[in-house]
Amino acid sequence: MNRILIALLILSFSATAQAQSWPAKPVRFIVPAGQGGTIDPLSRFFAEAYARAFGQGFVIDNRPGAQGNAGLAAIAKSDPDGYTIGMAASSMIAINPHLYATMPYDPRKELAGIVLVGDVPNILVVHPEVPVKTMAEFTAYAKANPGKLNFGSTGNGSSMHLAGELYKTLTATLMTHIPYKVPADATNDLISGRTQLMFQLMTGIQGQVKAGRVRPIAVLSGKRWPGLPDVPTSVEQGMGNLKSSVWFAVVAPNGVPAAVVERINAETNKLLADQAFRDRVQALGAAPMGGSAADYRRLYDEEFVRWAAVVKASGAKID
Repeated sequence: MNRILIALLILSFSATAQAQSWPAKPVRFIVPAGQGGTIDPLSRFFAEAYARAFGQGFVIDNRPGAQGNAGLAAIAKSDPDGYTIGMAASSMIAINPHLYATMPYDPRKELAGIVLVGDVPNILVVHPEVPVKTMAEFTAYAKANPGKLNFGSTGNGSSMHLAGELYKTLTATLMTHIPYKVPADATNDLISGRTQLMFQLMTGIQGQVKAGRVRPIAVLSGKRWPGLPDVPTSVEQGMGNLKSSVWFAVVAPNGVPAAVVERINAETNKLLADQAFRDRVQALGAAPMGGSAADYRRLYDEEFVRWAAVVKASGAKID
């Protein structure tokens, strides 16, 4: 019995010492997407900040493919020694498992969430000729014109598509979803009037709102967006269940030393406490988040269940 206890103590001390010396070499930072968009520059920004804070390189490794599945599977299957981490988007880990017939990994069991870093809400926008300015007016108009309104998205199962499906379910309205392969085409068709509305991600439409090419109706969140402070939220307009966003989190393979998780989490929250750093995150298109690893798990579990129901109702599937 004493030998077992001594062995356990030695292992414990060894793990603690290893975590305290981490990182003793460069850390691979996997981005499950190509360059561009929001997740890539956000990942690079945090990787650079970690390199300064920890005194080791955090090397970006772009792994695009299968809407994030390829890159996140690479993280999940890596050695959980703290030398492979990466960035996950909620759409990849809370929606993909319900869309894909098969997944190359199980995000619930094979990924460890370290910290939430940023959130990008969807926003309901309409063509200027649609005669509505509020959620109540829009819902009344949609009910009065069943099947006549078309909303574009970047594809089946995208956050834009599922936000629309969520709205339809909550309001018992009938609208037609138009998926696009090229994101710019969806926006251009809205501006030209070929479609009447979009539940677009804020980063993809904010410029068009400011230019007056589309009319904002509601930010699908509980908080107003700093870049469009005059646009009310869905919650403010009485639709507390109509929330949709893509949030981002730093993740690692499950089994990564707890002390490594704690160090990265603590440093991230320290960075996010600095207003200049927060402003930079916001400039990259995401509202700063932060919090504990438990906060990540709580939000993830809620989103996993919520979007499962929406995906099922939509009938969206990817083989």
